[in-house]
Amino acid sequence: MMDNGNTAVDTEFTRNLSKQIIDEVSKAVVGQYEFIEQLVVVLLTGGHVLIEGVPGLAKTLAAKAISKTVRADFKRVQFTPDLMPADIMGTKVYDTKSGSFYLRRGPLFTNIFLADEVNRTPPKTQAALLESMEERSITIDGETHSLQEPFMVVATQNPVEYEGTYPLPEAQLDRFMMKLTVDYIPQKFENILLEKYNSGFSSSRLEDADIHAVCGLEEIARCREEIQKVEVNSGIINYITSIIRATRNSPALMLGASPRASISLLLASKTFAAIQGRSFVVPEDVKDLALPVLRHRVILKPEAGMDGLSNDDIIRNILSKVEVPR
Repeated sequence: MMDNGNTAVDTEFTRNLSKQIIDEVSKAVVGQYEFIEQLVVVLLTGGHVLIEGVPGLAKTLAAKAISKTVRADFKRVQFTPDLMPADIMGTKVYDTKSGSFYLRRGPLFTNIFLADEVNRTPPKTQAALLESMEERSITIDGETHSLQEPFMVVATQNPVEYEGTYPLPEAQLDRFMMKLTVDYIPQKFENILLEKYNSGFSSSRLEDADIHAVCGLEEIARCREEIQKVEVNSGIINYITSIIRATRNSPALMLGASPRASISLLLASKTFAAIQGRSFVVPEDVKDLALPVLRHRVILKPEAGMDGLSNDDIIRNILSKVEVPR
């Protein structure tokens, strides 16, 4: 595609690398191609992801597998009611030998941070993630420490257990680029999964899945440079803002999507286009990502919920009504 005489952007590197990452992760996470693809979109875009699903659907395994595939540092923390901010951020410790304080870094100092069952910890600890997610830094005792790129928070929550949980506030939800819902896999894929375990595979031993690292952090940075150059015309931009404004005007919603949602949908669409091997965004890219980007950023009115509607239903309805640019 040409624009004002400029040479078309080459996204071949991003397309090939993303396919390799997806293929490697699929060796361990069976039958979840779309889920893995969307995780890769978040990683390459530089966002964070909230994953919702019942236990046993490979949410943790997917995060571990991606980190291994891209040679990224990975830390996992089980969020519990007694977890304190210092437990994930780190703290200053006094060294009696030197007579000075030094920073004992917490698990948040990593590339891919898995916050397992993030809604089981109180708001004070949940808030400790806010600065790192938005500013890519952590402040401890007034001193700010930058985090290494890529930095990605992968948070999980269980949709069926509400007792003893602390719902994430809207301000924090808005900082997740996507909310992915994971469902049961079809029987044919579950058969393949059981055959893997029957042959000795274990999710605790990723090496058994023959997963290979296909890139490092430098290659991720190169992909991001390519993605930044993906073209978005004014019609697509207007399409994105029309969808967002429709959520704000929907009679079924108490709260519509924020400007941060517009930005997330734009950036994720550019990454999705590059993964498909295109140097420009098309309306289908926006449509394919609208649900995961918007479903956690809108609040349903009680009466709409009583009518059996969900956030996804409202967004699908909006997508069917907003005019698609040609």
